[in-house]
Amino acid sequence: MIELIDVGSMPYNGNLMKFLESSKLYSTSLDSENRDLTKYFEEKVTKAFIDKIMVGIDIPNYPQFRDMNNMFLESINGLEKVKGGFMEVNDLSLLPNKSQIAEVAAIKNNIEQVSEKLGSPFRLKICITGPYTLSNFFTYKDSEIFIRLGKILSQIVEDNIFHSKKGNVTILVVDEPTFGFIDDPLIDYGSDGRENMIKAWENIFQKALSKGVNTSIHLHNTVNELFWDVKSLKILESHVDDQLYSSEKTKKQLESTDKFLKASISISIFDKLIRNHIIQTIPSVSSEIAINERIGKIWDEINRNNQDPKVFLEPIEVIQKRFEKIINKFSEERVLYAGPECGLKSFPTYESAIKCLKNTVKAVKNT
Repeated sequence: MIELIDVGSMPYNGNLMKFLESSKLYSTSLDSENRDLTKYFEEKVTKAFIDKIMVGIDIPNYPQFRDMNNMFLESINGLEKVKGGFMEVNDLSLLPNKSQIAEVAAIKNNIEQVSEKLGSPFRLKICITGPYTLSNFFTYKDSEIFIRLGKILSQIVEDNIFHSKKGNVTILVVDEPTFGFIDDPLIDYGSDGRENMIKAWENIFQKALSKGVNTSIHLHNTVNELFWDVKSLKILESHVDDQLYSSEKTKKQLESTDKFLKASISISIFDKLIRNHIIQTIPSVSSEIAINERIGKIWDEINRNNQDPKVFLEPIEVIQKRFEKIINKFSEERVLYAGPECGLKSFPTYESAIKCLKNTVKAVKNT
């Protein structure tokens, strides 16, 4: 049976500054002095997590309201923030009390309440920013940078996986949105960096597999096919229009490497949803300039609460056809999960993001 998962990020509904402040406290202090702030963080995270399950997501990612890159870079000791990024000034290590992802800790600390609210045990998906993507924030990189970051990230993985009768971590995803988009000599064929990249990913994924957790990589571009060589990587996912979901080579590689797919079936970039809506409903608006002007006007109306953003969501039938096409091409045996192509943080409201998840669930259930 193909199960529903999501990528993680969501638009925030509430006092974002208070949430960010409480997230910093959460991983270091749960004492009574700061309890109001930490409780605020817990409530926001657990509510969003429950909301995802209630609309039909089988294995939700922890709700991600913070910046995905900063939340991991800020956990690393030995870095100095400089103009243009970060510089290594000492041996890299995890800062004290920073190995726990605050959102995962909040769900784990409220495991009784969450499972009681749902009426059953739950499964959790954990997503971490990958070593390649984090390395691109460094002002200087050498071929060993992937190994150093991989060791830190594997420690984070180890410290955030939990198993209990009322809830457990089921999937680990390494998010590498920048991989494949730039011509990087560090990972050229035959280079030490390319081998080190494989070793870094293997280190992270093996840690998850050793704890009984499935492994996945989230990509935005699959032109660079290095990921096929990672033996401990089991599941691949990319964006809706990526060649991963249309190439005959994918089918052969899945079988020869014994890997599987997560079917990305709904678009998560809200500007793209608006653009598609304009093209389909107002054919007279055809030039790029006219379309961009119309997108800007629609955003103005949304921000003034004069336009319901949910009208721009894809129809369930469109999502369903996309899902059926992937199933027909690769068979149910090679598709383990389905869900939106990426996080929903670009959505203008929390309610529209939840509606997108609901539509995606219906598309799969209707097939």
